[in-house]
Amino acid sequence: MREAQIKAFLTKAGWADADRQTLASDASARRYERLSIGNLRAVLMDAPPPDEDVTAFVEVTEFLRDLGLSAPQIHASDASNGFLLLEDLGDDLFAQVCNATPGEETRLYKKAVDLLGELHKAPPPINLPPYDAAVYHREANLVCDWYLDNPSPAVYSAFTTALDAALAKLSDAPKAVVLRDYHAENLIDLPDRQGNARVGLLDYQDALIGHPAYDLVSLLEDARRDTSTALQEAMIEHYLDLSGADPQSFRRDYAILGAQRNLKIIGIFARLCVRDGKDRYLDMIPRVAAHLARDVSHPALGEMKTWINDHLPAPRDAVLAAIRRRR
Repeated sequence: MREAQIKAFLTKAGWADADRQTLASDASARRYERLSIGNLRAVLMDAPPPDEDVTAFVEVTEFLRDLGLSAPQIHASDASNGFLLLEDLGDDLFAQVCNATPGEETRLYKKAVDLLGELHKAPPPINLPPYDAAVYHREANLVCDWYLDNPSPAVYSAFTTALDAALAKLSDAPKAVVLRDYHAENLIDLPDRQGNARVGLLDYQDALIGHPAYDLVSLLEDARRDTSTALQEAMIEHYLDLSGADPQSFRRDYAILGAQRNLKIIGIFARLCVRDGKDRYLDMIPRVAAHLARDVSHPALGEMKTWINDHLPAPRDAVLAAIRRRR
């Protein structure tokens, strides 16, 4: 039935005769196909309801494109069935360009930070939900729900207390649009465009209004590729120059949000294995745990560091193997 719906959508959009090639899938139920008719290219987003909803993607796309940023143009949509026909921004993902040409890494990351500087100056759309303490807790709790194996109520309670203590120290920074998955596999190098439009944007449908440090953390504490300490420091300094934020407060907030994000990712990657059978994500957990260890070395995260030392096992082979057995 899904294939019949896709064919009907493509026929209505004028792409019935397109060649179709699987392009990508991700940690969600969404998948993508590249379509081609002669020299014409487009991308089909297949986001099946009820688990997926393309409405938010469309709204955030309009916001980003109004800022002159390179979110893909939407050529056709069928929100009720979860289909979008998108501009094809190409294959030059930052991660692939950096791997092929390491000398390009600093340039690309600087452009990504430049874009954040512009994005964070724009008034956020009022219809986006807030990235608030309730969301932080719901996300971070995934590490207890999925990485740990039946933790006791006392362990949960101690985790909540430690997270509350950290979040209470966040500064009251001006709110900004937070794209939430702003990293090298969701950014595309578009050298033929100008200014911040040279950065193509993907996977931002979960955007919220929150703290401007979050997307910088997402970029620099990448779960999927290593980023050197030197690169991280240079890009944090570049963002501070762009934003004029207080360095001490910003670095504290960066560490707190980094810890929250990395706890969430560890939980998500364990869930992808246990619930969805996608055990390849377990291989990334050691990198995420290294980011987390660096974050909780900040004095503002003393209680969280203690909880981690007491209750969160390091992702050694035996620990990851035990998670695999829970599938």
